Amino acid sequence: MLIGLWIRDVVLIEALDLSIGPGLTALTGETGAGKSIILDALGLAVGARAEAGLVRQGAAQAVVSAVFAPAADHSVWDLLEDKGLSYARDEDLVLRRTLGAEGRSRAFVNDQATGVGVLKEIGEALLEVHGQHETVGLLDARRHRPLLDAFGGLVDRREALAARWSAWRAARAAAEALQDQVGRAAAETEELTLRLSELDRLDPQSGEETALAEQRAVLGASEKALSDIQSARGAFHGLTGKLAGAIRALERARERAVAAGAAEEGVAVSRLIAASEAVDRALTEASEAEAGIDGAALAFDFRPDQLERVEERLFELRAMGRKLGAPVEQLAELRVRFAARLRAVESSEEALRAAQAELAAARAAYLADAGALTAARQAAGERLAEVVTAELAPLKLDKARFRVSVEPLDEDRAGPAGLDRVVFQVATNPGAPFGDLGAIASGGELARFALALKAALAGRGGVQPLMIFDEVDQGVGGAVADAVGLRLRRLAADAQVLVVTHSPQVAARADAHWRISKTGDAERLRTAVEVLAPADREEEIARMLAGARITDAARAAARALMHA
Repeated sequence: MLIGLWIRDVVLIEALDLSIGPGLTALTGETGAGKSIILDALGLAVGARAEAGLVRQGAAQAVVSAVFAPAADHSVWDLLEDKGLSYARDEDLVLRRTLGAEGRSRAFVNDQATGVGVLKEIGEALLEVHGQHETVGLLDARRHRPLLDAFGGLVDRREALAARWSAWRAARAAAEALQDQVGRAAAETEELTLRLSELDRLDPQSGEETALAEQRAVLGASEKALSDIQSARGAFHGLTGKLAGAIRALERARERAVAAGAAEEGVAVSRLIAASEAVDRALTEASEAEAGIDGAALAFDFRPDQLERVEERLFELRAMGRKLGAPVEQLAELRVRFAARLRAVESSEEALRAAQAELAAARAAYLADAGALTAARQAAGERLAEVVTAELAPLKLDKARFRVSVEPLDEDRAGPAGLDRVVFQVATNPGAPFGDLGAIASGGELARFALALKAALAGRGGVQPLMIFDEVDQGVGGAVADAVGLRLRRLAADAQVLVVTHSPQVAARADAHWRISKTGDAERLRTAVEVLAPADREEEIARMLAGARITDAARAAARALMHA
């Protein structure tokens, strides 16, 4: 619902603040007073085309703000979410547009800068305009199917069909993915089998590389230690024999010295004996050292082939890691993954057959429901055509014919809303072919036709919360004008309706009445808006009936219209 309109410097309006209530609001006034200016200003706020001529002469820019109070479940909130604009469902929605004298405009939603295209989308979600020169909403064939569904009570079936559509798409995506997987699997089966057989032969274990590297380091150190022990052992080679020979030589020398007459206690013999004893001690120490070296060598648990086996295993693991482009620690995991993939390849054809069966079932379910919904729409279209046709004659459109075209579509054009195209069509004269709504020549006819259609949809969810009718009563009067007013009044029971009218019968049906007039002199003309009290409404409607000279009879007729 539109609750406020704030206008600055638009054509003849210098400053105007309007509060709009629910129900039917009539805008009346002399031709040229500025009724259309107010609608142009509102159009500017909701994204209509902007022209520099809208800026009041002498002003730097025109500014218009429209304040809406949409229901919490209104679709406009989802649109704001989609456009990334902040909002609160329990607060007003403010659309603002500025237009510079040079023709440049800027758009804002809740004081957030946005594009004019976004502003227009939001405006289309909030209101419809039906007038002499344009009808926004009904001319868009994309809106006809939702309107027909609302009239026929088919919204729930359409939503159920959308779920069928989603299931079909999901099944198709799953089948296509499996088909692609099967195709790729056939190419990689041989490679997987070869790699898995190599890993099975190698049988890598988690943490094996680290353990082998540590073992290799220990064995390498042991090998070097044994080499050093062997070097030390080699230094003792022949030493004990030489020492034993030295002892024997010293003993012979002592014996010969004694034989030569040397005394046993003499210096020479004593020294030979001391030397022999020293060599004997050295022999004993050397023998113990040699035994210790041999014992140390035996203490090392080292076999030359053991290091070779460890290195061979370690190098084989690392070579496989390089071949597969993976760390050695991941080889065990790769083995498991390769086996799983190979099993998946073997079972993928079975999975593909199951997915294709599911796809066929989802497709059949969608097509069956879509066909049933198309049939229901055709039946609803016939009922809607009857109801709209009944509305045409009172609106001076008795020669016009209306029909709902529900055209089945090919399967490749299926969508979540169904497998058909819904278009409202009209023929304005007997014998004339049916055409789209936009083919109606007269703007007044088009506005009244929109009124007839909206009247038929009233109470069935097909009515926009805010509708604007611009001179829908153009060229009609009497009973036809009264029929227009009656239908506008009926629409206003479930929606907010603004109507620009020259018909007293229409104005008399309004809940609120604005009189638009020009003020000032020729050099400073301004458009003014007066919200009329009941007594003033009677006077204005009497003016519309009688013209410049208002008579008591005109006032009485006005009262009769207002209280009819």
